[in-house]
Amino acid sequence: MGLADIAEGIEVTSEQRDRGLATVDDTDGSLVERFEPHADDLPCTPEAAATAVETHTTGTSVGESAERAGIAPMTAAKVLHRCGVAGVTPLSPMARDVLRDWLGGELSRTDALALTDATEAEFALATYIETHESVAELEEAVEGTLSPETNATVAKRDVLGETMSNPGSVR
Repeated sequence: MGLADIAEGIEVTSEQRDRGLATVDDTDGSLVERFEPHADDLPCTPEAAATAVETHTTGTSVGESAERAGIAPMTAAKVLHRCGVAGVTPLSPMARDVLRDWLGGELSRTDALALTDATEAEFALATYIETHESVAELEEAVEGTLSPETNATVAKRDVLGETMSNPGSVR
């Protein structure tokens, strides 16, 4: 007995309804509204921060997210870091160790900059990231916005950073 024999006489009598994807949004208000109470922890306005985060979560680069938000790429990276987005630092793990040595007073800034092979802007951003923690309330505010792929892609780049000639150029 084959499939044709089994299916003989079967006919469709009703249509299936397309109900779309099921979503759960347990957030109260927009991202801007959730950012407003924590505006002092953001390096820009809550509106610009929300635009940068929302744009970045669609897979765009930090630079493009900054452009859409009307802020500098450095500011967008700071926003993403404060909101708990992993891997916004332009330095590899080993270069971050060198930066920490400089912050701890074990190296001069000139030596640390040379050893990290970073530009002034990359070094400044990495310093900000090392000296400013992410904010738990901002992380909670974007929790439903960030996709697992966003942080996974960045984490993969972070792990592979040592194998790249210029980790800061990777998006």
